[in-house]
Order: sequence, then structure tokens, then C-alpha cells
Amino acid sequence: MSSNRVSRIESLLVTEISDIVRNELKDPRLAGVTITQARVSRDLSHAKVYVSALGGTEARDKALEVLRNLAGRIRGEFGRRAHLRVVPEIHFEPDEGIEAGMRVHELLRQLEQE
Repeated sequence: MSSNRVSRIESLLVTEISDIVRNELKDPRLAGVTITQARVSRDLSHAKVYVSALGGTEARDKALEVLRNLAGRIRGEFGRRAHLRVVPEIHFEPDEGIEAGMRVHELLRQLEQE
């Protein structure tokens, strides 16, 4: 599979799932959720979609639970929008990049104070 095609599908996943979460799912636990990136397997059968949320890890974990329960519905809507022959099975994962960055920032701040 062409890496350009995989990259386009990853970008499309982020765009369309963000729109689905923002405009079609009416669950208040999804307020402040951001779809940060997607990684698709080479055969397009699976996709990991990374999620961050305002409100820390507790809010993110609640949002992940909701998204995982709605993964089939989100996959179906994505398939209708993307017009793909093979729609990847979507797995929602936490994006820990922001927390790791905040931890590094805090450690640097502590070093500066010492």
C-alpha cells in the first residue's frame, strides 16, 4: 500500500472523526476532546486514533470509554463519508504527548529553581 494513501487516510480519519465527535455525538463527556493523530496499518484494516481532552487524565479516560463504546458507530459514519472499500477498525488510544511535555516542563522548572 502506498504510504501516500495511508497518510491521506490518516489525515482523513483525524478530520472526519473530529467532525463526528463535535457535530454528531451529543455526549457531554466528549466536550473538550481533541483527536490528535491517527495511525493506520499498511493493509488499512486497523487504525489507532489518539485522543486528548481538557481536564486531565480523568476526563480523557471518561472520553475514551465513551469513544470506545461508540467506535462501531463512528467507523460506520467515517466509512460513509470517506467512500472507502475497506474501512479500518478504529481503536481509540490516549495521547500522552501533552502530559509528557507538561512533566518535562515541570522538571525543567524545578531544576531552574534549585
